[in-house]
Amino acid sequence: MLVAAGAGAAAFAAGRAYGRPQSAGQPLLFTNLRLFDGVTARLHDGRSVLVEGGRISAVLRGADRPTEGVQIIDCGGRTLMPGLIDAHWHSMLCAMSMMELMTADLGLITLAAAAEAERTLMRGFTSIRDLAGPAFSLKRAIDAGLTVGPRIWPSGAMISQTGGHGDFRMPHEVPTAPGAPLSRGEVLGAGAIADGTEQVLKRSREQLMLGASQLKLAAGGGVASAYDPIDVAQYTEVEFRAAADSAENWGTYVTVHAYTPRAMQTAIRGGVRCIDHGQMLDEETARMIAGEGVWFSSQAFVAGPYANQYPEGSASQAKQSVMFAGTDAAFELAKKHRLKTAWGTDILFDPAMTKNQGAILAQMTRWYSSDEVLIMATSRNAELLSLSGERNPYPGKLGVIEAGAYADLLIVDGDPLTDIALVADPEANLRLIMKGGRIYKNALQPG
Repeated sequence: MLVAAGAGAAAFAAGRAYGRPQSAGQPLLFTNLRLFDGVTARLHDGRSVLVEGGRISAVLRGADRPTEGVQIIDCGGRTLMPGLIDAHWHSMLCAMSMMELMTADLGLITLAAAAEAERTLMRGFTSIRDLAGPAFSLKRAIDAGLTVGPRIWPSGAMISQTGGHGDFRMPHEVPTAPGAPLSRGEVLGAGAIADGTEQVLKRSREQLMLGASQLKLAAGGGVASAYDPIDVAQYTEVEFRAAADSAENWGTYVTVHAYTPRAMQTAIRGGVRCIDHGQMLDEETARMIAGEGVWFSSQAFVAGPYANQYPEGSASQAKQSVMFAGTDAAFELAKKHRLKTAWGTDILFDPAMTKNQGAILAQMTRWYSSDEVLIMATSRNAELLSLSGERNPYPGKLGVIEAGAYADLLIVDGDPLTDIALVADPEANLRLIMKGGRIYKNALQPG
């Protein structure tokens, strides 16, 4: 029997925080732990967890556990929990400023994104839903072991109407001349401009062809985009229906960027299955979302140190203030109507902000208890990821600790159910990070 963190030799380089991912040839048995299973709002004592072949093979009670042929990881009484999930991440767009993204070549952008992907995993986020950007190659590289990072559910380019949230062309590029080259954003694969059902069908099918696990459309005005006031609705019901039909034909769904009631309601009538943002939610729209069983994937968008930063006095800052004003009411309506609520960060164009991913999650305690927030960031977000159906790149149980689930696990130095701020400092408080049964960080101290 080998002891990975205890009195014997460290089978996984205990105390070394980072390095090459370590994979055991034998099953791993996590012992001496308190278990947060991702579902129930309390810690379970007297459990041990067996990991084999990248999955959790058993959750065992008391002394009912194997003693031979396994490598033991003594958790030292710490909390074992599922890896965190960010349901609104931008793998390719968060690690550089907008100016750098508009001028750098795709190779440099991808290298910067790969470095950020490793940091994302080291913050304890083992899965992310990517909601705009050319993340297909990064996902493949991570899956193939060429680089380190979380599991990625990619949307590819955000599909936008002319003048919509995904239109970052310069004014001199309008009107578009026949046969004109693609805009910079389209060349990068960050956005795809489509007007009318025929173009929406084509752009939707292109993203599905490239490997999108779900589609994203811009349904209303945005903060970062230059031309669209926050109140404008984008796309018509029939255009949304074209995208939704394309997605349904591939066994998946459409989510939309939307803040206002009109944008959300039009999208839902068009067959969209998820609203992202929704900060200006009203009672009528909340009832509609609940009645249709649509997901509400939102963010802790409030003024403060973790807000996406825009120049003082700029149009984007003014739009952001309008959006911030609705956040409290939106979450209260989501709770009142028991909406299927997911969580994400939506960090854009700000490489200095990504380190705050866990702190942004902790901000959700403004509206929910710590245990509700952690359930949302594990099993609830995993439910949303499974909405990809046949296009789910990682079919199987995720965000929970139970037999058959992916072995995406964290060991936390403390009780995050009572002190969620622990996830805001992953370097100090995440003692072990595992994805797919492989250990990527082990800072458990022998003793």
